[in-house]
Amino acid sequence: MTATLKTFVLVTALYSAFVPRAGSQERPNGAPDTVTVPNFWNPRSRGERVEAPQTGRAVRFLTDDEFPPLHFAGPDGTPTGFAVELARAVCEKLAIACTMQARRFDTLLDGLADKQGDVVAAAIPLTPALRARFSATRPYFRWPARFAARADRGLAVPSAGTLAGRSVAVLGGSAHAAYLAAFFPKAEAKAFADLASAEGAVKRGEVDCVFADGLSLALWVGGLEAGDCCALVGGAYLENRYFGEGIGLVTRQEDAALSRALDDALQRVWDEGRYAELYLRFFPVSPF
Repeated sequence: MTATLKTFVLVTALYSAFVPRAGSQERPNGAPDTVTVPNFWNPRSRGERVEAPQTGRAVRFLTDDEFPPLHFAGPDGTPTGFAVELARAVCEKLAIACTMQARRFDTLLDGLADKQGDVVAAAIPLTPALRARFSATRPYFRWPARFAARADRGLAVPSAGTLAGRSVAVLGGSAHAAYLAAFFPKAEAKAFADLASAEGAVKRGEVDCVFADGLSLALWVGGLEAGDCCALVGGAYLENRYFGEGIGLVTRQEDAALSRALDDALQRVWDEGRYAELYLRFFPVSPF
């Protein structure tokens, strides 16, 4: 079991409460009031139901098994995780047979191009370069940037004013460092070589807070390494130019009909509350 997977398992086992987060996301029926479940779908985009093309065989999904909580190997070795179970929910919604094969992450797109699979369900960023080769659904998950600070310091909600003169740990040369410089120019950025060092500096009180990938910080604040020292502060930052478009289900360009059906099914999985159910299952501390 990798260190990341161990952290995820421990966070899931120890989790007992969520911190409320304000935001514009619509809350689906059945989601607890204390959890922000992100909504990446436009209600105006709903149209007639799109059926999956009939090929006479199962749709083959490719994934990776080393990136919890999005995709990882379950106790019996079977692929699971948020992206994997969401793909399975989509298959149920489309009433099609699907298979799930785990491959090395860096071989997924080549495997798709070589027709060793039909869809990639993994944390591959949606970029212009990817869209030049493949088709993709709208994002079903994005990478929020977040602030985290010691819970006993009473740090105000981050803003250009409240962070003026405050020390903020960032990864040197990262998009988060660039965003901090652009929108929080009076904050005192402290560059670190890796996230663990930045988190440690916050825990020891050497800096006021850390600004980094929200998923990583959510796993950290809820895990044993943090020791209940810290919490996420403020809201999520989702600017595409800095943090990307997110991830979607990726298909070959010639399979446009399948891509449209997957997109429609994702919308319906959200509408019916299944997305929220899976989100709450795999994100013991919400990054949003």
